[in-house]
Amino acid sequence: MSPRRQALRAPDKLVFLLSLVPYLIEQQVVGVDEAAVHFGVPEEQIREAVRLIAMSGLPGDTGTYQSNDLFDIDWDAFEEGDEIVIVHHVAIDEAPRLAAREAAALIAGLQYLAALPENADSSALASLMAKLRAGASAMPSGLAVAEPAADASLARIREAITGGRQLEFDYLNALGQGGRRRADPLRILSQDADWYLQAYCHTREDVRNFRVDRMSALVVTDEPVVDHAGLEVPETLFQGSSSDLDVVVDVAAEALPLLADYLADSSSQQVGDRLRVTLRLAHVHGLKRLVAGLPGLVTVIAPADARSAVAEWASAGLRGYEESSVPEA
Repeated sequence: MSPRRQALRAPDKLVFLLSLVPYLIEQQVVGVDEAAVHFGVPEEQIREAVRLIAMSGLPGDTGTYQSNDLFDIDWDAFEEGDEIVIVHHVAIDEAPRLAAREAAALIAGLQYLAALPENADSSALASLMAKLRAGASAMPSGLAVAEPAADASLARIREAITGGRQLEFDYLNALGQGGRRRADPLRILSQDADWYLQAYCHTREDVRNFRVDRMSALVVTDEPVVDHAGLEVPETLFQGSSSDLDVVVDVAAEALPLLADYLADSSSQQVGDRLRVTLRLAHVHGLKRLVAGLPGLVTVIAPADARSAVAEWASAGLRGYEESSVPEA
């Protein structure tokens, strides 16, 4: 049964034409019936679109349309054989292509995604990687993505979530304090390059976020998770508390969106070429990592102990370079 005809609105018609033209150019020769099946529209709608394409183009330097400024169709093939052949096209003579390095970077990212348990044997990812290789301006370099140590932990956490089972694990927090935890896993979230488990912690009797790379000795227990139907689970990864520390920083305007999760409020003050804002963090130790992730873009202003903590941490890093021995050539 042929697709039922539906009237397209102007924006939808434009999107349809923008999709149809590259398709016709790539196919070179295609039947009206084949194109109709591909786009899921009636054959007559394809014919109307082809007639419209033949009246489209770009005006030349004179500002008026000349014969070479318009698309041209093989009308004999179209009217007698119901085939579409574009013999002259304008404006999109060269499709943009990714550079080899750009394609390689995207392929590396897709390889990492393909390695995650939920994407095992994903034909969609494999197809996309093949298209990136074929569409690049040159053959992309072969890259291998190292499997992060956290991947095994993620697989076990997903197993617990899927099976509705409690987790037990050793956890080392940002203060260097460790302990055994038992938790009901709720969901997995990511922030930049880090993965977090959001779970109901039976030790703390509240919802907590655990960084996956700080978890070890994970065990999926036989205990089912508790019913958390009435539990209020925060939508954001980080939530404020009355014990949080307010830290004043000067930040480059382009980096401000990266601090959105930590802003105490929406106010900011222009100070030179920077914006002065207040961040809310659980402790100064988290500030070290935050500043390291935005080198040269964030300056800690207050309080004094926060400035000292970051300065001492940076100095310790510099001393590490100074103490490294470099063999003489």
